[in-house]
Amino acid sequence: MSKRITIDPITRLEGHGKIEIFLDKNGDVANAYFQVPELRGFEKFSEGRMCEEMPRITPKICGVCPTAHHMAATKALDALYHVTPPRTAILIRELIYNAFMFEDHALHFYFLGGPDFVVGPDAPKAERNVLGVIAKVGLEVGGRVIEMRRRVRNIITSLGGRVIHPVCGLPGGVSRGLTEEMKEEFTATAAEAVDFGKFSLDLFAKVVLENKDYVDLIAGDIYKHKTYYMGLVDDENRVNFYDGMIRVVDPDGNEFAKFAPADYLDHIAEHVEPWSYIKFPYLKAVGWKGFTDGPESGVYRVAPLARLNASDGMATETAQAAHDQLYETLGGKPAHNTLAYHWARLVELTQAAERLVELMDDPEIMGDDIRTLPTEKPDEGVGVVEAPRGTLFHHYKTDERGVITQANLVVATVNNAPGICMSIEGAARGLIKGGKVNDGLLNMVEMAFRAYDPCFACATHSLPGQMPLVVEVKGPDGEVLERLSQFVED
Repeated sequence: MSKRITIDPITRLEGHGKIEIFLDKNGDVANAYFQVPELRGFEKFSEGRMCEEMPRITPKICGVCPTAHHMAATKALDALYHVTPPRTAILIRELIYNAFMFEDHALHFYFLGGPDFVVGPDAPKAERNVLGVIAKVGLEVGGRVIEMRRRVRNIITSLGGRVIHPVCGLPGGVSRGLTEEMKEEFTATAAEAVDFGKFSLDLFAKVVLENKDYVDLIAGDIYKHKTYYMGLVDDENRVNFYDGMIRVVDPDGNEFAKFAPADYLDHIAEHVEPWSYIKFPYLKAVGWKGFTDGPESGVYRVAPLARLNASDGMATETAQAAHDQLYETLGGKPAHNTLAYHWARLVELTQAAERLVELMDDPEIMGDDIRTLPTEKPDEGVGVVEAPRGTLFHHYKTDERGVITQANLVVATVNNAPGICMSIEGAARGLIKGGKVNDGLLNMVEMAFRAYDPCFACATHSLPGQMPLVVEVKGPDGEVLERLSQFVED
């Protein structure tokens, strides 16, 4: 007799989702589905709003990565108004953005993903959280994590206006420059952030890499998929979070495509399924072949490990050394091991910290020229940044008054949606055998999505802008008294 296992809600992520696992008569996994039942409609209700509002509207999609949406929207306005910000403004934007990447990566490693390794994947459920992590590493370390995030987030607050939904981005620049007091404080914060990055890498080495069971889990086949990878790179093909060209490598690590962000529609298309509100992007040149990996499948992945795979290396010294150790341990580049996303996240956290130091050492960041006023009529613009969860696209079209007529958002987690589904099914098939299921095994299935640090609050869409809905009114005995539906084929 077949059996159905439901994990609802899944935990330690941003947003909501559930996992359905179907076992065959032998107790093995026949299929597994990852469903996202929530819906956002920002692309639709942005229509008719003034384009200058977009950097303030779109961050409301999510309270976890609003800075990524704010910055992508601001860059889209630059393109839409055909205006280039002064270098000082670009440096300030980079300062804000690297601060955001640092604190967000720290949030995921210590609060969301870290408990699986620091506390243990099969530890009691009540201990697999940040309190369990603090119990393992000590109050002093816990206090350092909280204090470091507070200080780095203060960079965003001071320059961005507020940390949750910043308001500093303007077409052609930013609204506020640095003061001498800020420079002194941020310089000290940046130096401490670098030390914190090294500390986090050392902690990962001690807790994870010195544990053979964990290394076998990361390097094994249960959490491995050979896909294409995408990420922004600078002019030397090094990882860049704020700007650059989009580079795609194939499953063997060869460059498959390299294009300007404005040309993304020439390379990316989106597939939809009736059982989820999330879309499934794929490489146009390869095509959608279903939830399969390999060079014949257009599935690609984004976010920390994908960015490292798509690049030739890191842009800063300590991060580059950590990058080299990661690939030496995992047997070369590209690495297809999904759980290694956690490790890559710490490599990127370190690069973000080192970039903060570089930016504070640049005398031009103290300049007064922080905005180029737009003079041309707006029409169409694309803005792209690397969010902590992957490549984020904002694409707007306006009339000549600057009123939004069309908006398209390909958010970071959406790019990873096919990979997340494949990883969950692969983990379920690899871990559940003969009907033997327990809480630890189900948590290890959840680890397959948690490595991506997904944000489903950002990621949901519905084509063609309609929300299928079924409401059943049941009596005390469970009988259906009335059934209401919209946009559903009976």
